[in-house]
Amino acid sequence: MSFSGQTYDSGVFFDELIDGEGNPRPHAAALMDYFRGLRPEDLFERQRAVDRTISDMGISFTVYSEGDNIDRAWPLDLIPRAMPGAEWDHIERGLVQRVRALNLFIDDLYNDRRVIADKIVPAEIIDSSRNYLAPCRGVSPKHRVWAHVTGTDLVRGGDGTVYVLEDNLRVPSGVSYMLENRTVIKRVFPSLFRNLSIRPVAEYPTRLSEMLNSIAPDHTAGRKPEVVVLTPGIFNSAYFEHSFLARTMGAELVEGGDLFVDDDDFVFMRTIEGPQRVDVIYRRIDDTFMDPEAFRADSMLGVPGLMRAWRAGHVAIANAPGSGVADDKVVYSYVPEIIRYYLDEDAILPNVPTWRCSDPDHLAHVLATLPELVVKPANESGGYGMLIGPRASKAEHEQFRALLKADPRNYIAQPTLDLSTAPTLCDDGVEPRHLDLRPFILQGSGVSVTAGGLTRVAMRKGSLVVNSSQGGGSKDTWIVESSK
Repeated sequence: MSFSGQTYDSGVFFDELIDGEGNPRPHAAALMDYFRGLRPEDLFERQRAVDRTISDMGISFTVYSEGDNIDRAWPLDLIPRAMPGAEWDHIERGLVQRVRALNLFIDDLYNDRRVIADKIVPAEIIDSSRNYLAPCRGVSPKHRVWAHVTGTDLVRGGDGTVYVLEDNLRVPSGVSYMLENRTVIKRVFPSLFRNLSIRPVAEYPTRLSEMLNSIAPDHTAGRKPEVVVLTPGIFNSAYFEHSFLARTMGAELVEGGDLFVDDDDFVFMRTIEGPQRVDVIYRRIDDTFMDPEAFRADSMLGVPGLMRAWRAGHVAIANAPGSGVADDKVVYSYVPEIIRYYLDEDAILPNVPTWRCSDPDHLAHVLATLPELVVKPANESGGYGMLIGPRASKAEHEQFRALLKADPRNYIAQPTLDLSTAPTLCDDGVEPRHLDLRPFILQGSGVSVTAGGLTRVAMRKGSLVVNSSQGGGSKDTWIVESSK
């Protein structure tokens, strides 16, 4: 396969667009034909057009560096990542199955705890999780749903199998960039969308709004619920997304100081016309900052009394407080058993094989083979606090051996996957780069899944770290229908 005379070779890795013989995969044939027809100067000019459009639209993200908040233009590669519709249908069924089981699991943990009594998940794993919140015990939100918005990270291994890498059930971010990526690519390459059948993603804000309305308390019957998006403020790294979603849903964007809880445990928003009752809060702040009465007394971001209002059923919160207990990467290792327990089904999408360092036998294996493994802390995100064994130094290996021995409960280990690649425009032309995919799943009275999601790509050659805060970029994700 060549681009503008340059040979493209993904090596031993599964490539999303090019097969092992160097030919475009069937679902990517038209896409590859288009890009192969562009001269090198055309490719870079189109990338500049993408970058200008992003700048003109004000699409940015915030990087925290040495105490400063630096706004940067969102990094978007011009070559989309494509998947066939039939494969996506299978993945979608697996995602729906997974979030249904996880929500039943969370509801059980805060109520009957049958999953513990039946010895599916050990009590000590749950009770030692920092995201298991005692103030949530005895609550069962509407529809028994706790994680209303889930971002599930998927990767493809060297054999072509799609794995679930992790679940994000607290405040998953990135959906606004998925939507804006599509807008930008459609502006720069309008002819591609006229000639291909690509599943749309633009309906997400409408579906999000419908889901939030579906979880409104019963006292809103007969009127439109008042929905707000609760943000920590303009200095948060995801503030662009908070304001984007509020604007596209037609909801108010508020900070903690804009809300208050009255003596009857109802939530109100301060407006120039006087207090207005709030029915649903799409919160984008961490659990323990939500209510200084229930959690961190020093929090200036939350709303005093918010947990009282939620427990009384006077306000719905998405995602519900306490849903992060299923974010724990040790809990992740039990998800296949959780699916079987609650749904009596085998998992459609497999987990990455995982060793729990809290298990002495697993820990011994991890310590013995550490240079071959990826080690992750149980509750970190963004690629922080992890060890990629094959690319780490001996000193880093020894540092992690000490961490594992001191706090084995806080770590899991996994094999180093040969993550799939896709053609990506780099300084020297089109080269393969590793990537993952974060679809977004909404659950309220029903379940819906985005058509594709946010593809994140490691822009550094050979890197497996896709996070934008650590130099990663993104791609528009196309779910392509087969031609009739």
